[in-house]
Amino acid sequence: MTTTTCPTAAEIDARLDAAAPVALWLDTPDRPPARPPLAGDVETDLVVIGGGFTGLWTALRAKERRPERRVLLLEADRLADHATGRNGGFCEASLTHGEANGRERWPDEYDLLDRLGRDNLAGIAATVQRYGIDCDLRLSGALAVATRPHEVAGLRPDEEGFLDAAAVRRLVDSPTYLAGREERDGSALVDPARLAWGLADAAESLGVVIAEGTRAVDVVHRDGHVRVRTPSGVVTAGQVVLATNAFRPLLGRLRFHTVPVYDYVLATEPLTADQLAAVGWQGRQGISDSGNQFHYYRLTADDRVVWGGYDAIYHFGRRIEPALDDRRATHRVLAEHFYETFPQLGDVRFTHRWGGVIDTSTRFSAFFGTGLRGRAAYALGYTGLGVGASRFAADVMLDQLEGLRTERTRLEMVRRKPLPFPPEPVAWIGIQLTRWSLGREDRTGHRNLWLRTLDRLGLGFDS
Repeated sequence: MTTTTCPTAAEIDARLDAAAPVALWLDTPDRPPARPPLAGDVETDLVVIGGGFTGLWTALRAKERRPERRVLLLEADRLADHATGRNGGFCEASLTHGEANGRERWPDEYDLLDRLGRDNLAGIAATVQRYGIDCDLRLSGALAVATRPHEVAGLRPDEEGFLDAAAVRRLVDSPTYLAGREERDGSALVDPARLAWGLADAAESLGVVIAEGTRAVDVVHRDGHVRVRTPSGVVTAGQVVLATNAFRPLLGRLRFHTVPVYDYVLATEPLTADQLAAVGWQGRQGISDSGNQFHYYRLTADDRVVWGGYDAIYHFGRRIEPALDDRRATHRVLAEHFYETFPQLGDVRFTHRWGGVIDTSTRFSAFFGTGLRGRAAYALGYTGLGVGASRFAADVMLDQLEGLRTERTRLEMVRRKPLPFPPEPVAWIGIQLTRWSLGREDRTGHRNLWLRTLDRLGLGFDS
């Protein structure tokens, strides 16, 4: 049975209290046990630091490209424990955070970036099939919706694929939808934790060694090798890939190039057949609305709604700590917006609430580089695109370490780095002013002086 009555504030708080404070994807008895930590000093050809998507794709691709190469992956906690296992499971072909951002920043090579991104998404699907990874990968497309009148123009009403209010509500029924645009390719949905665990199994099947619970303390170049110091031993390797993303980058020069921004998510109980019918959603598309502070949401294999985004939070001093994963104020806002979007699901409860950090760069997409006299490579700053773009990043870094000049390494996107963020307190002030200004634009449809200034500096962002 469904209802069109939104729950009260007290009822929302009670439902949030009952939700488990853990990511849905990680809350399963199928989660594999942790691999043993590193024990003693070891030597290898390539050491990968970080057990999220970037590290896992790099380890797997390294062995696929050169099977004889010895590869060791170090993860400080558990595989997929952070951003990789806490996102919404949207796997995008875009490497540039959308066409508008890509064309603005790299107009001369956007078509190539678009093609490389689509090839990369196809490569992800092929890998899942080749290794039999059970991760519910669905090439179900994406639906962008407008919920405010000034957002409709951004969905290009004069071009094929535009949906007016009636048409979009025939696909997914929400009284908030004013228009939409459906893209049938270029986007997939996935269970991100199961994808990561499957990549780890595939890498191990090719000979990669994975050590969990092994934190890299520092990385240095010495006598033609890199040495990675951990609490339980030293790794001596020919090359190193740094895949730490939002966490300490280990190369001091990268300290200010990203900021950790917390993103928060809710998951509902499985919808009944009647509840799902009340919404429609037969295409099971991933959905996002068109605001700067946007929501993203999708159905899972068992018909839960995963609902996240909107209220990205930066904590002074680039803080990252477990206590910040659970933020009642943001989860309450997300819940209110969920019931406003789908009032016919007013009786649906939440089973999970969680948060995690996004490694944000000033150009809103990944950047790349090398260090330690060419023996280290890194990629970070995905700004929410890591589920798909991490595989592309793995190939970029391996190209760089192997000294290959490819169409990937020739990209301006790869050769040039974004501007760094300023130190505190300027970073915090600037980010708070930007968040306030983006929220104001969402309400009014107008960019203020601050946002226009950022646009002129190449730091503006329109989602």
